[in-house]
Amino acid sequence: MNRTDAPSTTPERLRRWRLILGSEAEETTGALISETDRAMDQTLALLYADSDPERKGRGGLGASAPGVARWLGDIRTYFPASVVQVMQKDALERLDLRQWLLQPELLEAVTPDIHLAAAILALNRVIPERTKESARIVVRKVVEELEKKLAGPLRQAVLGSLNRAARHRRPRPAEMDWHRTIRANLKHYQPAYKTVIPVTRIGFGRKQTTPALREVILCVDQSGSMASSVVYASIFAAVLASLRAVRTSLVVFDTAVVDLTPELHDPVEVLFGTQLGGGTDIEQALAYCQSLVRTPAGTILVLISDLYEGGSRERLLRRAASLVASGVQFITLLALSDQGRPAYDHALAAQLAALGIPCFACTPDLFPGLMAAAIQREDLNQWAAGAGLVTVRAG
Repeated sequence: MNRTDAPSTTPERLRRWRLILGSEAEETTGALISETDRAMDQTLALLYADSDPERKGRGGLGASAPGVARWLGDIRTYFPASVVQVMQKDALERLDLRQWLLQPELLEAVTPDIHLAAAILALNRVIPERTKESARIVVRKVVEELEKKLAGPLRQAVLGSLNRAARHRRPRPAEMDWHRTIRANLKHYQPAYKTVIPVTRIGFGRKQTTPALREVILCVDQSGSMASSVVYASIFAAVLASLRAVRTSLVVFDTAVVDLTPELHDPVEVLFGTQLGGGTDIEQALAYCQSLVRTPAGTILVLISDLYEGGSRERLLRRAASLVASGVQFITLLALSDQGRPAYDHALAAQLAALGIPCFACTPDLFPGLMAAAIQREDLNQWAAGAGLVTVRAG
């Protein structure tokens, strides 16, 4: 910390230490805190007191739903949205707040975020009827927020890469890419006429509605550990499905396979069609995806899974090799989330990498770039390295 960044007064430093250390430090620090600070301190103690043996039993939210609702309102009063999301996530993990998400009054009090949406989806099958509408409202808010952030970059990246793939050198006037044509012909500038002679013409290919220029299949593991990835994958699939030039399929699986493509008009319906938890049979899911492939050379198959296979690993590897040999562009994402490098089956990932299948975890903000690189058939291992992602090595 620079000197200019440090609190300018000793009382302010003492106040901050007092809030960090808790009420037991009040005599030690001699800090004076306001009533607002004291209320903030109590709000923190209700969540974090149990982590300190000295303070255990002095706080806690207990089993009172009204108390939890008040606490959820208090944290929004005293802390910014980014901190609220962290505290809600900690409450889900530390206080088993999931049981209270079955009550509509609590769902109305929380701040929607990706972790909360994942928790609701995990409880999807046990949420009572009186709570389902509130749960859908929360999930829809999360989806709408993420769509605002992610849809534009994905559409721009995919359509831009498709247009670049369709460029040709004998365009009609309506198909001319004038910016690229002018740049390519600057050396043919004629000072006397003050113009550029377009010796080389570059254009966009004719806009096509059918057939699709690319086929994208998202095959998503819906085991409990993949909750955030399921949310992001569903949103991306819905965005891709809105592009005429891309034929998109969304397949989710555990020990069974469900094709959610007909629901892609509404990502919320997609999410409530998933069932987080259960076992995993990746080979069965890939077999179904292979049946969807129409043009292997124009198909991008994205498997989103931590690769903890419950079925036959040998059959899985044979199926993966068959897809690669047919010409399908096969990518494995070990996670599609903001949570960093995930836990995954290292041995199976290395075996897939040996088949020429890139394996790495990807954050949502990098997914549009990944799809653009895949459409242009770039080396995805090199693309991942350039994006700062760590790929799995063969063997």
